[in-house]
Amino acid sequence: MTNTWTDIRNANLILVMGGNAAEAHPCGFKWVTEAKAHNKARLIVVDPRYTRTASVSDYYAPIRTGSDIAFLGGLINYLIANDKIQHEYVRNYTDVSFIVNEGFTFEDGLFSGYNAEKRTYSDKSTWSYEKGADGFAKVDPTLEHPRCVFQLMKKHYSRYTPEVASNICGMPQDRMLKIWEEIAETSQPGKTMTILYALGWTQHSIGAQIIRTAAMVQLLLGNIGLPGGGVNALRGHSNIQGLTDLGLLSNLLPGYMTLAGDAEQDFNAYIAKRALKPLRPGQMSYWQNYGKFHVSLMKAWYADVATAENNWCYDYLPKLDVPGAGYDVLKMFDMMSRGEVRGYFCQGFNPIASLPDKNRVVAAMAKLKWLVIMDPLATETSEFWRNAGEFNNVDTASIQTEVFRLPTTCFAEEDGSLVNSSRWLQWHWKGAEAPGEARTDVAIMSELFLMLRERYRNEGGVYPDPILSLNWPYKIAHEPSPEELAKEFNGYAVKDVTDATGAVVAKAGQQLSGFAQLKDDGSTASGCWIFCGSWTEQGNQMARRDNSDPYGVGQNLGWAWAWPMNRRILYNRASADPSGKPWGPDKKLVWWNGKNWGGADVPDFKPDSAPEAGMNPFIMNPEGVARFFAVDKMAEGPFPEHYEPFETPIGVNPMHPKNDKVISSPVARVLPTVWESFGKADKFPYAATTYRLTEHFHFWTKHCRLNAIIQPEQFVEIGEVLAQEKGIAAGDKVRVSSKRGYIVAVAVVTKRIKPLQVNGQTVHQIGIPLHWGFSGLTRHGYLTNTLVPFVGDGNTQTPESKSFLVNVEKA
Repeated sequence: MTNTWTDIRNANLILVMGGNAAEAHPCGFKWVTEAKAHNKARLIVVDPRYTRTASVSDYYAPIRTGSDIAFLGGLINYLIANDKIQHEYVRNYTDVSFIVNEGFTFEDGLFSGYNAEKRTYSDKSTWSYEKGADGFAKVDPTLEHPRCVFQLMKKHYSRYTPEVASNICGMPQDRMLKIWEEIAETSQPGKTMTILYALGWTQHSIGAQIIRTAAMVQLLLGNIGLPGGGVNALRGHSNIQGLTDLGLLSNLLPGYMTLAGDAEQDFNAYIAKRALKPLRPGQMSYWQNYGKFHVSLMKAWYADVATAENNWCYDYLPKLDVPGAGYDVLKMFDMMSRGEVRGYFCQGFNPIASLPDKNRVVAAMAKLKWLVIMDPLATETSEFWRNAGEFNNVDTASIQTEVFRLPTTCFAEEDGSLVNSSRWLQWHWKGAEAPGEARTDVAIMSELFLMLRERYRNEGGVYPDPILSLNWPYKIAHEPSPEELAKEFNGYAVKDVTDATGAVVAKAGQQLSGFAQLKDDGSTASGCWIFCGSWTEQGNQMARRDNSDPYGVGQNLGWAWAWPMNRRILYNRASADPSGKPWGPDKKLVWWNGKNWGGADVPDFKPDSAPEAGMNPFIMNPEGVARFFAVDKMAEGPFPEHYEPFETPIGVNPMHPKNDKVISSPVARVLPTVWESFGKADKFPYAATTYRLTEHFHFWTKHCRLNAIIQPEQFVEIGEVLAQEKGIAAGDKVRVSSKRGYIVAVAVVTKRIKPLQVNGQTVHQIGIPLHWGFSGLTRHGYLTNTLVPFVGDGNTQTPESKSFLVNVEKA
């Protein structure tokens, strides 16, 4: 989230799209009701289903699943065409005036540089700003240059007329225009809209671009960095944010740093590529400090072994031998299916129920020699080998995989920190002792490491140095304490740390107070630079519970600790105009007092940088401004474009009806063995989407008798019109099938899903909850992901679980 849960109350308008906050995030939804009750905010919901969130909305409109970019692209066109833009914000804080290189083109659904054979943009040289002799980006303040970002964006989205957007989304034009008109009103300085989304946006083959389009809308409206603004991801459970923060993706390091590729054997070149130089005079960028973050990480991991002479153990880090995503779960299970992976550790993960195409996942795991499951409860994955009849019809005798189950504690049985959607690190305390033989994940992984290291010491092995040299300074080696780990993530002074004047700001051994103290000379260590400041010499900042709000804007700076540096709203310098004055009296967040920046939040900015110095708010980018033109960062192109789901009910991309090469994303994660598994609308005519229920939490609560009572049985939602066509009555058992398999469930016939008119044809949609399986106390059911295609977003590799094709028949 760019903002926070509590900040939602400051919004004048709330758009929930790509999520169902009232049902999936019922506690956080409190702040939506606060905004409505006390701020007279309006709530707009756009969703394929009339959800519980929609039931308390001021306005609802249906949309075809997977068509969100068409809706948002049409909104961008509407805002530009009707001059509903926060002009001063856009001109000063975004890249609209930047001139793009010659040679950049967009034709027939493809940007310049596309390699059809490799299904990737292998040449992104034209996706960049034109630079002058001084190395800085060229700009045109008049916004008249035909290659300035504003003109290119205006041209790109001029194609998304209300007629075109409605034709793709299936949303009636009058409803669409009503929503656009309300959203456009928040372009007035002093008014803000917040956008709340969840997996309904991320779980698409173009999910990252959907979210980027939303950010572009918010930038045009001037809603990023302001109270009640932002683009806010509602995470699925309490520590998913922490997972990505700590780099638990195959191509990341902690703090969103990236692993090197095979071609990056030179340490200095690796750092230089990521420590981006400013593209404007006087600008500052977080990533200018990449070397400091990286060296401090390596000092935390390897302590005295990491030296300048060995490039801080750079050679110890693995180098990715595959481009792009690396070894994401889709690739890993594809390799598993081909016998290229012999063993698999599955920690707090239920892939048979969470990954797409359950039958493919089961077949892959059956090729393993061994599988280790670390989880508090029995999962379908831990019993994938068991023949559970129709719910998991496998030949147990033919599966030779040896499965080891290591019972772990759950969060309530251990101390530690969780990182919520608001980026708050909140410390929690053990509420109960673990049952039976359950042990913490830390204890299990620590003992495994110590045993593995001892084997290397005694028996040798290929390149044992990274294992043997790993720093392990904990008092109890086989079970480091949460406090020790938290302090290591924060960081400490290896030796005395000095500032620019030579004054000592941290003595050797002391906890650091923030990432600004990190150095690239080996004098600091930090396990995750964005967490630096969470456990200082003043103690555990995550354990604070002071909910005072002196400015009355819901930032609550004394409650827990938010990364980075306890800032609650990212890019909050943008909450004030170029002179440093807040845009409106009700949106005061940080401001310039004549000497420094201060206010209700920790300034996301150099605190003594006077407005006239010309430094801009978006200091994660080297140009200091927000990007409408994504340079070379996105897989699909600099501007989001509508592409159909890989299983489309209409069989064509209405934006490019004559080019069958761009029906769906031209760069999505599609492995060679997967193409044949996609279904077509002639046999699977209905669009389906998956979702969660308030009464169940993923697959855990099937083990809880109370939840098994209040939501005992698997069901699917079918609209009344389709049910009548198929002769299906409420309570009938129905068979829902895709090209990959089928499930059988009870039909809930409902008014909440209505047919849509899309590209001249009627499209019916099906809603399928995902909590059932063949373990637990609920009535056993089918794994919903049996139906989902094995395809992922080209940037994040997130599976396309929210849009696929099915057939429905009375069982």
